[in-house]
Amino acid sequence: MTTTVMDGSAAEPYVAAFESLTADPYVPAWVQSIRRAAFDRFASLGFPTTKNEDWHYTSVGRIVEQEYTPLAVKTGDLSRDDLAPFTFGQSAWYTMVFVNGRYAPELSDVNRLPSGVHVWDLASAWTRASDVVDHVGKLATYDTQSFTALNTAFMYDGGVVQIAKDTEVDRPIHLLFIADAIAAKGMMHPRNLILVGRRAKATVIESYVSPSDATYFTNAVSEVSVAEGATLRHYKIQQESRRAFHVGTVEACQARDSHFFSFSFTTGGALPRTNIYTTLDGEGAGTTLNGLYMLDGEQHCDHQTQIIHAQPNCYSREHYKGILDGRSHGVFNGKVFVHPIAQKTDGKQTNNTLLLSDTAHVDTKPQLEIFADDVKCTHGATVGQIDQMALFYMKSRGVNNDTARRLLTYAFAADVLETLDEEPVRVTLERMTLERYL
Repeated sequence: MTTTVMDGSAAEPYVAAFESLTADPYVPAWVQSIRRAAFDRFASLGFPTTKNEDWHYTSVGRIVEQEYTPLAVKTGDLSRDDLAPFTFGQSAWYTMVFVNGRYAPELSDVNRLPSGVHVWDLASAWTRASDVVDHVGKLATYDTQSFTALNTAFMYDGGVVQIAKDTEVDRPIHLLFIADAIAAKGMMHPRNLILVGRRAKATVIESYVSPSDATYFTNAVSEVSVAEGATLRHYKIQQESRRAFHVGTVEACQARDSHFFSFSFTTGGALPRTNIYTTLDGEGAGTTLNGLYMLDGEQHCDHQTQIIHAQPNCYSREHYKGILDGRSHGVFNGKVFVHPIAQKTDGKQTNNTLLLSDTAHVDTKPQLEIFADDVKCTHGATVGQIDQMALFYMKSRGVNNDTARRLLTYAFAADVLETLDEEPVRVTLERMTLERYL
């Protein structure tokens, strides 16, 4: 994979901010060394352009042309009541709250964790759990990824989750990142690390939300390790300000007989982009990547997925759906790569898009690269408008045109939402979808 770059001046606005960050005396020297190497790599790469294949349909010009200030300290005066719209109605979940990129212990609830479950905020984990955070930077590489390099250079806080072997977590762990009005013209680089031990089972939810309409930049990276026989259900919810910019990367590595279920839900942001990458690095591993994005106005949303089948007898399933209205632009690029050793691979990939207006458009590119000869892989994409026959049928039964269109739109989204096992999440997202179109 190659990256086409802007000239080296792309890093100049970030130099002073980076030097201020590396002067922090509370961060170990080895962390500073990682940051420095990452920043040097970012300075070399610059930001990607549309000449880069992975960014062909998405220009980052609106991110690059603005100058953002790192939010160095937790700010804002949010209360628990302010968090209510974003907690799925679950006060009993294990919740870590980050306000404007910094951990807020007074709003969090992780004091009664069960045996085998450990969580830290990254800023303190550097010294409190150095053996755990030694994994940082080893799962999400930045050699060719500009935004991952930028995140690594500025990483300061985020959630660190470790699940011991044979542990089944009884309720979700929620990492809630909230940006208020004080985040205006600021940038945040959350860095999360999720380690699931052998035969363990856990659900982790990452929410990126905002009650304000501020313009800011979130550049998040989550590194995920799913050990032998383990299962991780990972939900990424993006409901940020409609004027915000969001680039989020989830990079996972799976061992033998493990299962990684990922669901991405996107409705916010002026330009949100989510990258989900996973490597099936153990025989018998499986992955399921699903997602739903709903856009209107001038929103531009990009989803990039990559599933690498690196060992035999693995399976992958992928289903993303998009609903586009107004002048919005959706992008889906899904890659399934099958190594020569990965015989008996079973992979299926689907992207469906519903266009509600004549001015909305989508660029979709499901891809298969197969270098093994005993595989079963399929991929496909559909783009269309509301089924006129179904619309006619409903109208003939006395349903007015407006209601019929909205019900059909909701029905289009409903089947992918029904794949969610976590009932509070499923019910909340179904309600949000229904309210959006009814």
